[in-house]
Amino acid sequence: MDNNPTILPANQASWNDLLAVLGPARCHGNPCYCQRFKIYGRDWRAVSDQQRAERLRAQTKCGDPAASQTSGLVAWLDGEAVGWCAVEPREAYTELMRRNWIWAGREEDEADERVWAVTCFIIRNGYRRRGLTYALALAAVNFARQRGARALEAYSMITHPGKTITWGELHVGSYNIFEEAGFKKVSQPSKRRIIMRIDF
Repeated sequence: MDNNPTILPANQASWNDLLAVLGPARCHGNPCYCQRFKIYGRDWRAVSDQQRAERLRAQTKCGDPAASQTSGLVAWLDGEAVGWCAVEPREAYTELMRRNWIWAGREEDEADERVWAVTCFIIRNGYRRRGLTYALALAAVNFARQRGARALEAYSMITHPGKTITWGELHVGSYNIFEEAGFKKVSQPSKRRIIMRIDF
């Protein structure tokens, strides 16, 4: 089996590809369809699973290779869609932007549309522990740079050998992944969360 993934913008994937990766995922107890940082907290339960799926489909513009925008990257192995990475301008994540811990100790233009963010990784069962998240993080850096980003941020979690961290918590990615991709620490708003960034 080939362990070198093909990674492309999500608009070059089909809707069935996206469903194969994101449909079974339960990052927040429900099929999230990568909407957790885009829906205001108080509205989360009012938005159905189907509506979240429809939002993802519209945001990715999947099935439209000519689309000028999309909201993530998809990884394939041996023709199977196996991984997802959400990456787009930071301002797209309206719920994330409202969280005080992001801005603690920082002085910058919060509305700078040239600052992008990578907020989610999903790897299908049976394909984890193959380095796909690392490959997607590197691809996200290149993708953001090519699309004109000034910087790319991440909201990583610290992991410790021998200590369990639930998969749902790690959907934002671990510190090690971003460090290897060239990100640097910006701030540490909690014991386990580190905001990281790469400036182009």
